Amino acid sequence: MGAASRCRRHAAWTGGKKMALPESFLQELTARCDIYDIVSRYVKLKKSGSNYFGLCPFHNEKTPSFSVSRDKQIYHCFGCGAGGGVINFVMQMENMTFPEAVRHLAAQVGMEVPEDTGPSYGEKRKRLIALCTESARFYVEKLYSPEGKGGLSYLLGRGLSPGTLKHFGLGFAPDSWDSLIHAMTAKGFTKGEMLECGLVVQNKSGGVYDRFRNRVMFPIIDIQGRVIAFGGRVMDDSMPKYLNSSDTPVFQKSQNLFAMNFAKKSKGDFFLLAEGYMDVIALHQAGFQSAVASLGTSLTKEQARLMASRGKEQVIICYDSDEAGKKAAQRAIDLLTPTGLKVRVLRMSGAKDPDEYIRENGPGAFRDLLERSDSDIQYRLSEIAARFDLEETEDRVEFLQQAALLLCAIPSAVEREIFSRQAAEKAGVSSESMLEEVERQRKRRAWQQKAKQERQAMQPARAAQPAARELHYDNVRSARREEGLVALLFSHGELLDRVSSRLQPEQFSSPFLGKIYELLLKRRQQGEETSLGLCMSLLSPEEGETLARLVAKEPPVQDPQRALEDYLSVIEMEYIKKKKQTEEQDDAALLELAQRRLRRQQERGGM
Repeated sequence: MGAASRCRRHAAWTGGKKMALPESFLQELTARCDIYDIVSRYVKLKKSGSNYFGLCPFHNEKTPSFSVSRDKQIYHCFGCGAGGGVINFVMQMENMTFPEAVRHLAAQVGMEVPEDTGPSYGEKRKRLIALCTESARFYVEKLYSPEGKGGLSYLLGRGLSPGTLKHFGLGFAPDSWDSLIHAMTAKGFTKGEMLECGLVVQNKSGGVYDRFRNRVMFPIIDIQGRVIAFGGRVMDDSMPKYLNSSDTPVFQKSQNLFAMNFAKKSKGDFFLLAEGYMDVIALHQAGFQSAVASLGTSLTKEQARLMASRGKEQVIICYDSDEAGKKAAQRAIDLLTPTGLKVRVLRMSGAKDPDEYIRENGPGAFRDLLERSDSDIQYRLSEIAARFDLEETEDRVEFLQQAALLLCAIPSAVEREIFSRQAAEKAGVSSESMLEEVERQRKRRAWQQKAKQERQAMQPARAAQPAARELHYDNVRSARREEGLVALLFSHGELLDRVSSRLQPEQFSSPFLGKIYELLLKRRQQGEETSLGLCMSLLSPEEGETLARLVAKEPPVQDPQRALEDYLSVIEMEYIKKKKQTEEQDDAALLELAQRRLRRQQERGGM
């Protein structure tokens, strides 16, 4: 590799931003960080064939479906679809950005991350996190000042101890339009940085003012222990009750959970999922250190996955007991169940939320509630029953039919029988008749699934579509060969010289695969590394996961030269057919246009 190539700076993906790093640095980092060594620090791996397998750290499972390839330097889970290279793994496992994962890995292998001569994305991110940290200190200082007297009185009145206030870093935003602006400007931060962090709001004339005013403040801390955002609550009945930071370069609501920085270290095999900041803080104060909450939004798929990746077996949902809380619990069950976590739901009577229940009944009573919490099936069954008057015959029939639809999807015959008997008891019918109805629905469901599979089998083009949503193949025959070609080129990079003279990226039917092929060609032509792990760092995490999935499923070929020729011949032929079809369509369109002009001329001539 020449000097120009060694000094080439690499624009790596950072979630929509670019981080410029020397090509040689990333190449050496990925070479030093063997994916087996890194993954095995988190997952117990056992060799099977040429790969290593273990239980996936990103979703709960009993049978290992998580694969690590030392040859390809990738990981892939055949269960949940997670995949990528060593940097992607650390990003997912530690919930880090690309720059953070690079620095994390570099520190482990004794490498120093080179910085740009100008302000890099990493430096900018550090500045914004420092701004959030200083703002948190400002809010804490104000809570214990005369200006914060009302806020301190409110928090203590809610039953929070001084130690809890300190533990969570709670603060107070003064009833002022610019107190934070002045304080942060004095510390060297700009209004532009405050705007980026969501700490100030810009008005129509271009001026800015403090976003949080006259509110008690809750710092939002990521799993690395850094302040990245805030939530603010009013102390009266004014609206909005809660005001939360919007997404910023250092904070994404959908990917963080309040108090996860504490909960991840808690003992026990479960998380408590609550609705709001006060519920979580009250739970922690009462000794329930595994409590977390989503951030002003309904639970997201990313938050569910974050909980599943921390090594616990179950989640107990502790949402409010009102209708909104019940609906949110149903949505949360739908998101948590696919991760492999066991889901239970807490039922509270005489209190609207965990905070109120603990204040009125004490931690011991709440612990008893946890031990009696419903499984997700029990909860859903009870919610279905609550919609009907089970004294009325028609309602009982409707309840039993809906319950059967729920229960027939349970894989375990033992669980189906247990819950069927519970449903029968609720409706006052024999367990035998309920079991018969569940079995009838189960057979009907199995028949529907079989019919669906048969329909798909009769539509090979649809069945052959890739699992990734971002991929769709218009020409399945060509795209499958394109997948094979890309996988082959990653394992036999020397074949790129032979391919480049015959095949251009635009000849690919799949834009995504054409993009990967073009990336390989350019790097080969410039004398740069074409390893799979390094190339993945040029892609977004989603693209890297898709590429890992495609490469992982391709079996090794016995004769690379012959496989290459087979792939090329099909791709070239399909491209020629498409080009010819396009030309024929263009000719037909030109003919139609000429005929229209002729008809208009004839019409004019006849007038």
